[in-house]
Amino acid sequence: MAEFPFEISPMFEGERVRKEGMFVELGGPKSLGLELVRAKPMDEIEDDKVTIVGPDLKEMEEGKTYPWAMIFNIGGELVEPDLESVVERRVHDFINYCQGIMHLNQRYDVWMRVSKDTAAKMDSFEPFGQAVMMLFKTELPFIEKMQVTFYTEQAEVEKQLEEAKAIFKARDERTKDLHDEDVDVFYGCTLCQSFAPTNVCVVSPDRVSLCGAINWFDGRAAAKVDPEGPQFEITKGDLIDAEKGEYTGVNDIAKKLSAGEFDKIKLHSFFDAPHTSCGCFEVVGFYIPEVDGIGWVNREYQGMAPNGIGFSTMAGQTGGGKQIVGFLGIGINYFYSPKFIQADGGWNRVVWLPSMLKDKIAETIPEDLKDKIATENDATDIESLKAFLQEKGHPVVATWAAAEEEEEEEEEEEEEVAVAAAPMMMPAAGFQMPAMPMMSGGSSGGIKLTFKNAKITIDKMIISEKKEKK
Repeated sequence: MAEFPFEISPMFEGERVRKEGMFVELGGPKSLGLELVRAKPMDEIEDDKVTIVGPDLKEMEEGKTYPWAMIFNIGGELVEPDLESVVERRVHDFINYCQGIMHLNQRYDVWMRVSKDTAAKMDSFEPFGQAVMMLFKTELPFIEKMQVTFYTEQAEVEKQLEEAKAIFKARDERTKDLHDEDVDVFYGCTLCQSFAPTNVCVVSPDRVSLCGAINWFDGRAAAKVDPEGPQFEITKGDLIDAEKGEYTGVNDIAKKLSAGEFDKIKLHSFFDAPHTSCGCFEVVGFYIPEVDGIGWVNREYQGMAPNGIGFSTMAGQTGGGKQIVGFLGIGINYFYSPKFIQADGGWNRVVWLPSMLKDKIAETIPEDLKDKIATENDATDIESLKAFLQEKGHPVVATWAAAEEEEEEEEEEEEEVAVAAAPMMMPAAGFQMPAMPMMSGGSSGGIKLTFKNAKITIDKMIISEKKEKK
């Protein structure tokens, strides 16, 4: 292995570079971050070449945040466009093998940090790029040639970002006419288990990976060229519940890969055994019980949701490979699925989206709901959200009346708590019952106590005669 100014090992996966130990930040929530892999003819690739467009590491100011784009070109006899997104997702792994360099997220929201210790050992990104390419060619031998360009200049990053978004959109649209029932196998991905040990990412035609980078075709291509790799085939098995998306094969793999933490995953359910959430998800969904609706917030949104919580806090509650009822991480392309949380009302249950996310996915929102789903411009808290939904006549409003009727019926059933006098002895002469609210005589020789608007649990009641002191 070539010599590099920093150590390289899988042991550094999961390493966090905290703000106080950071030399520079690349991309992330305060700037632009991008990674893209492109398949190219072998004669168009200069093997192991690293190009930096914009300020290099030695020209950066400590503590600052810079825009960042990584464009990798790969070539080889077995390399094809279907493998681009598969190789792309391994960028996360291999960068995190490098000591003191932290990588989070994917596609167009990449967030990286370089530690002070690592920055002190190199004055350029060149050895970092060479290390990552070395890891790629070692782990994925179908890559015969590779080169990378790092962009740190704002205008160039913006240009690369626009081109990349068109490429990502074209990839995502490939599964548009393919659905879960059309295939015999799904695909799994364990790339995020270094951060989320019990996460089990299941990729089906109707459900993209949580990171948004792997669709069903990508999973198939990855499993074919790297059978022992992190993407693998999952036999669907028997269908248990079509609406919730539950299959015996998925349940089996969930139990196996989560070390028994979960024994089932329902692909299209928000509340009942929902999909696990890693930490790389693009969007997090959250239940709002006050309106019986579901809101969604994307990673780029910096404000607060109506529940008073921001993305990062909800992501912390949801991620880590947990199966949290009331929260759900997804890839943005899942919004386009005809099975989008269909077990829990689909789009009719969605009540709030940040305006930037709503605009981004506007084409997939049902026309009759577009004006009924609130954004931060319409509702900033629960009360304003409730008022907006009532004013617009959102479908969830109809559930409020039904819920109130059900609650009233329950209260009526619990209004009267009768305590039969038998087998008690009748009170002795001179005995007086203590005053009780709305007491009325019983019709069967007993005592009837009626409590209005109260829910009471009684394990034991003893009524005895008070003895006069002599």
